[in-house]
Amino acid sequence: MVAGLLFLALAYLAVGQAAVNRSGAQTAADAAALAAAQSRRDHLASQWLATVTDPAEWEDIFDGKVDLNPACLRADQLAAQNDGQVQTCDDSRPLDITVQVRTNKRVGDSIVPGVEDIQSIQSATAVIEPLCTFDVPSGEAEDAPLPELTCDGTVWKPDPADPEGLPEPQDLFDVHLADRQANHE
Repeated sequence: MVAGLLFLALAYLAVGQAAVNRSGAQTAADAAALAAAQSRRDHLASQWLATVTDPAEWEDIFDGKVDLNPACLRADQLAAQNDGQVQTCDDSRPLDITVQVRTNKRVGDSIVPGVEDIQSIQSATAVIEPLCTFDVPSGEAEDAPLPELTCDGTVWKPDPADPEGLPEPQDLFDVHLADRQANHE
C-alpha cells in the first residue's frame, strides 16, 4: 500500500512539473505578445506625432492603416528573458499580434516514461486598442485649429508648439491580452 501511495505521489509530481512548465510557457508567450504590441503601439504613436498637424491622417493611424513596424523582434527579446523561444510571431494584422512560445526548460525526470524531454508550447495574442475619438475638420482651411482629441475621457487640445502637452503612447492606445477563448475560435 505504501508503494502504491508513493507511486501516486510521484505521478502527481510529474503532473505538477508539466503544469509548471506550461505555466512558464504561457508567461513567456504573454510577455512576448505584450512587448511586440507595445512596440507597435509606440510606432503608431510616433506616426501620430509626426502628422499631428494633419488631422486627416489621424484616422488611418488609429486604424493601423499606415506603414507598420516589424514588432516581432521585441517578442523574441521578451520570450528569451522568460526562458523561452518564439516559435511563430504574426504581426501582419495592424492592431493585434499573436506569438507562440516554446519553453527552454524540459519537464525533466519523472515516473511517467517518455515525458522528460517535453517542452511546453503556448500562445498569446495582444491587442492594440485605440482610445481616442475626434472630429476631422471639413474643408482645407490652413488656419483652422486642430481638433480636440478625446482619449479615454481625457480631452487633449494638440498644440505642435508644445510637445510636452501632447498625449503619450499609452494615452492614445491601450495594449492588453486578448481573451483566451477568442484565440481558440
